[in-house]
Amino acid sequence: MIKIDISQILKFIGKDDIKALEPEIQESILKLENGNGAGNDFIGWMNLASKTDAGLIDAIEDTAKILRENCEVVVVAGIGGSYLGSRAVIEALSNSLAQLVQDKNNPQILFAGHNISEDYLYELTEYLKGKRFGVINISKSGTTTETALAFRLLKKQCEDQRGKADARKVIVAITDAKRGAARVCADKEGYRSFIIPDNVGGRFSVLTPVGLLPIAVAGFNIRELIKGAAEMEARTTSKVAFADNPAAVYAASRNALYRSGKKIEILVNFQPKLHYLSEWWKQLYGESEGKDGKGIFPASVDFSTDLHSMGQWIQEGERTIFETVISVDKVQHKVLVPSDDENLDGLNFLAGKRVDQVNKMAELGTQLAHVDGGVPNIRITVPELSEYWIGQLIYMFEKGCGISGYVLGVNPFNQPGVEAYKKNMFALLNKPGYEEESKKILSRINK
Repeated sequence: MIKIDISQILKFIGKDDIKALEPEIQESILKLENGNGAGNDFIGWMNLASKTDAGLIDAIEDTAKILRENCEVVVVAGIGGSYLGSRAVIEALSNSLAQLVQDKNNPQILFAGHNISEDYLYELTEYLKGKRFGVINISKSGTTTETALAFRLLKKQCEDQRGKADARKVIVAITDAKRGAARVCADKEGYRSFIIPDNVGGRFSVLTPVGLLPIAVAGFNIRELIKGAAEMEARTTSKVAFADNPAAVYAASRNALYRSGKKIEILVNFQPKLHYLSEWWKQLYGESEGKDGKGIFPASVDFSTDLHSMGQWIQEGERTIFETVISVDKVQHKVLVPSDDENLDGLNFLAGKRVDQVNKMAELGTQLAHVDGGVPNIRITVPELSEYWIGQLIYMFEKGCGISGYVLGVNPFNQPGVEAYKKNMFALLNKPGYEEESKKILSRINK
């Protein structure tokens, strides 16, 4: 089982502080289950795993097979929740050097549409020249600037290199059922397409085709991912006792720490494969909780790498932080430290030990040092990095986020602040319909 250990926060807050939150936690879980909380039109993610349509999974796997058989590279075009979930799972389960070591059995998965860097797009399109590539275009509206721009370039290049008829076989749209530019394009061009459910927001969409198709194309078992999520769904209902509900314990702990003055949560991993899981987690919690002048700021670090850059601040900086550590119990490979006759590096005391043992002691030593330095520590233990356990972890974080947002007193399922930069950008680019905003912005700049 995935386990959560909060013993290392009890030096900073009392058991009574967490106990006092149990009624709020239970009320929040019931709001999610009964659909009577703020943002209740976006809680379709709650039962995605347990109610996944078997026909949909078959269709996703069939489409993934077509892409694997016809592509050396598949580019996933999307931004935010439209790519972070799939990237988190793919990188957690892939060879750590996947960008250098090509998997002979599955296409290379690349990502685009998550930035507006001309250099990035140039280098990507140059890399794709002469390669048999396909595209998964993920956009509910089809007009999100970053993704639409990337897809326009990739669509043209794919058609130029493969011919329009062949390109049609390897371009897939994941979009709205009826509306939007991406839907119109998919229907007009005859692309295979999947639907983004209306009641699931982007950051909660990894268990929809948004995440499942790229993960399946990468060669991973989406049925096991869903199975793991369904198991965690069952473990986090209102019928489960608080102490046995990891999502409830996590939500209560972080809110108790927040109320005690800990405003920043740092998600820590000791496995580089989890870097993009942290990126996904940051969007999940930042976009869900950061509103109405409230919210724990989500940050992340990769240890032990970042102990040599951020370690000093974490150890002795302002005491407004707490850490949540994802600890992986069992690693995939075995490497022993060799002995060396000259022992110039002084590491013979490690000879014969597994590298993972060294890493685990670095993890424990870091926890002790940081707790001594005034940093509360939550520890989440995952048995291993597999589809099943990643599915459990994803759902635990999603459920914990919904609970935590309600306890915090915000609507965890909207993101009104995201639109502010878009309005300014469109005005500056003279997009039709933004003439008044353009005048206002130019006036501000000229001052």
